[in-house]
Amino acid sequence: MSDGAFHTDERTGVGVVEVMHLGDANPVQPTHRLNVIGFFCPIPVSEAKKALATMDQGEVLELWADDPETLHDLPMLLQRSSHKLLSIEENAGEYRFLMEVAQ
Repeated sequence: MSDGAFHTDERTGVGVVEVMHLGDANPVQPTHRLNVIGFFCPIPVSEAKKALATMDQGEVLELWADDPETLHDLPMLLQRSSHKLLSIEENAGEYRFLMEVAQ
C-alpha cells in the first residue's frame, strides 16, 4: 500500500481508504491540531487545505472529523499535493488523520 492508508483497488480501479486502529503504536506527534467534528463537506477539506498551506515542511497536522466523506476527500486532496498521509484512525465514528507537510 502506498501513500499511507490510500490505494487503488487493482480489480476495479476505484480509490480505497483503509481505516485502521493504531492505538498507541503511532510515534508521530502532531505539531498542529484541527477539529472539524460537526462540520460536513466541503468544510473539513477546505480547512485542512488552509491549515497545510500555513505549515512548514515536516510539521504534522492532526485533523479530527466525523464526516465519513473525509475518508475519501482528504486522501484525494493529499494525493493531488506533495503532502503525506501518515495514518487514519477511527473510534466511535470519529476519524483522526495525521498528515505530514511536504513542500
